[in-house]
Amino acid sequence: MHDFYHIGSTLGKGSFAVVKEAQHKHTGVRVAIKMIDRSNPGFVAFDADALRKEIATMHRINHRNCIRLHEVFEEQGYICLVLDLVTGGELFDRIIARGHYSEKDAAEVSRDVLQAVAYLHAQGIVHRDLKPENLLYMSNDESMPEYKHIKVADFGLARCGSPDSPMRTMCGTPGYVAPEVLDPRLTAPHGYGPQIDVWSIGVVLYIMLCGFPPFYSENTVTLFRQIRRGDYSFPSPYWDNISDLAKAHFFDLVRRMLVVDPKQRLTAQQVIR
Repeated sequence: MHDFYHIGSTLGKGSFAVVKEAQHKHTGVRVAIKMIDRSNPGFVAFDADALRKEIATMHRINHRNCIRLHEVFEEQGYICLVLDLVTGGELFDRIIARGHYSEKDAAEVSRDVLQAVAYLHAQGIVHRDLKPENLLYMSNDESMPEYKHIKVADFGLARCGSPDSPMRTMCGTPGYVAPEVLDPRLTAPHGYGPQIDVWSIGVVLYIMLCGFPPFYSENTVTLFRQIRRGDYSFPSPYWDNISDLAKAHFFDLVRRMLVVDPKQRLTAQQVIR
């Protein structure tokens, strides 16, 4: 790896990995390198097979709105993943800073994320953990076009669904998880599918427009009951600042994305259209 990249400063640290900024020696391209210490007890306890699946999944992905895995190196006890460098932070942080997004900005973010997810679904890949923390901006510099360029990240839970290998594992983040993940009866006997990602994007769109989630309770049982029932609303005064024209559009769109029955829910491609 050191033959090809100049290794720079540390961008972040985890329990068994460190992320470094780097630059390719020949092309000058700046990247992020995630260095996973295989000797670390945290990695030993971690499911190494899950990492292999994540790498295999990311090798299949090449879309401008998805974090790309460029190369993998194994050396000196480390597994090193060469990834796109993103420095603009999470969508979550920008929502917190703004309070909520304008109609135009929310539409742009949703379009970019949906295009990425439609691409993933066309490849047979389901992300399974879409949320503002996993949607990253390329740059923090408002003068750069990359300031609004968003990418889907963290494919640790992503899976390739197929009739021979149905997805039934309960996973994801509680406030963004789809009803059929919580209640297998909704999709029995086949397991759930890519529709769960559309539900999660519907939750993200709702949050961008008003600043808080459609489903919320400090009690997980109550939260999951709300999700299984599709029990949410568009309360005043939080939705009053949206124009009547946009309100009609977004209300209808959110309702068609947050449909409890996955068979009635829009696909990512249908939402884009």
